[in-house]
Amino acid sequence: MLTRGQLAPILSLVLSLGMLAGVAHAGLPLATDTQLSERLPDMLQEVLPGVVNIATRARVASSEHPLLNDPFFRRFFDLPDNTQGTETLSAGSGVIVDAAQGYIITNYHVVEGADEIQVTLSDHRRVRAAVVGVDPESDLSVLKVQADNLKAVALGNSDALRVGHIVFAIGNPFGLSQTVTSGIVSALGRTGLGIETYEDFIQTDASINPGNSGGALVSTKGELIGINTAIVGPGGGNVGIGFAIPSNVARDIMGQIVRHGEVRRGELGAVAQDLTPELASAFGLPLEGGAVVIEVAEDSPAGEAGINRGDIITSVNDRPIRSASQIRNTLGRLRAGTEVKLRIVRKGQVRTLHATISEPRSVITDAGQFSAPLAGARFGEPPSAENPQAAVIGVPVVEVMPGSPAWRAGLRPGDIVTGVNGVPVKTVEQAHKALQRVRKGVALNIRRGNGAVHIVVR
Repeated sequence: MLTRGQLAPILSLVLSLGMLAGVAHAGLPLATDTQLSERLPDMLQEVLPGVVNIATRARVASSEHPLLNDPFFRRFFDLPDNTQGTETLSAGSGVIVDAAQGYIITNYHVVEGADEIQVTLSDHRRVRAAVVGVDPESDLSVLKVQADNLKAVALGNSDALRVGHIVFAIGNPFGLSQTVTSGIVSALGRTGLGIETYEDFIQTDASINPGNSGGALVSTKGELIGINTAIVGPGGGNVGIGFAIPSNVARDIMGQIVRHGEVRRGELGAVAQDLTPELASAFGLPLEGGAVVIEVAEDSPAGEAGINRGDIITSVNDRPIRSASQIRNTLGRLRAGTEVKLRIVRKGQVRTLHATISEPRSVITDAGQFSAPLAGARFGEPPSAENPQAAVIGVPVVEVMPGSPAWRAGLRPGDIVTGVNGVPVKTVEQAHKALQRVRKGVALNIRRGNGAVHIVVR
């Protein structure tokens, strides 16, 4: 059995258009009876126009030898003053969810750092897309296009899914447009994979390959029940384990992005852990799921609502809770000011409490005040213990203004700064002190997704 440490290297985000090393024959379409088989082509014909190809173009700063930045050296060898960065191209998929407004949902990693986004519709029209907003923590983005005669995919209720339901993955793997693969729901509520901060994945064995990211996972009714996001497989190939973000999560995230341009998550102020058999025995409870509160922050909504250490949370807004990660994922879809109903068990007695989610107490800092080359970037405080899935220790970059010095250097929202000129940093204060010692260029160690990046800012 693979440990989490062994699993991490083979978790492969479907980021970009890969090289087509070979063509594998897909399995036969699933069908439980003749009637279902006969109506699937009509259903897919309705859905396919709502799934689009997304191509992005980005320019990143090239890594250079320090001598190439010396003006005398450049003049001596007659080198041009303005060196060009490296242009990168990538491709993925997206789903039209609002034809009237032109809204498209895709993964954040599909459009991350893009300077230009082009959407190819099912009728081969190509249109530019603008980013409405992104949410790196859930790996979702909302785009907007201006085009006539768009066809949206109806949003389904992902909470109604059950293991064994037949599903279809639609996207553009390896640049092969409008590709449909079939499978079943293999598992629900997958967490702890270390792919995203908020994880509540649908697992499916429908073939998902590079280029499928951001595409649709649909039911036999032709309803969108997931956004294809990641796969497990050696070298990024499909081995029958794929993950999709549930449509209900995507709906909530999109709603906030459309209204506010961003996701405004709040905080409850309580840290919980899974109710294990040992803890259930200690509390004298049957093991039916839940999460045990192990810490309550002072002056927090949890404290004001009367939540105590040792309480067992069994439901949030009448949704059964079976793990601590489920609480985090449920609350992560709510904005500050939202009232939640919590059902808890305390010393064998069931109680119902109400709390109002508060604004996060994290501080946003302008990095330009620490170092001029970082102008245009804003740092946030590292995630609290309430978000243990954000396992990378460092300072998160929450915003980078396009065209700014930080942007031109390659810094992007969602990056996590783990080091400054070789000095490890875990907080904004440590980053500030490290930057104060800088005299010339700033060398940043960056964690981006599952990879590491080294950026030099001058």
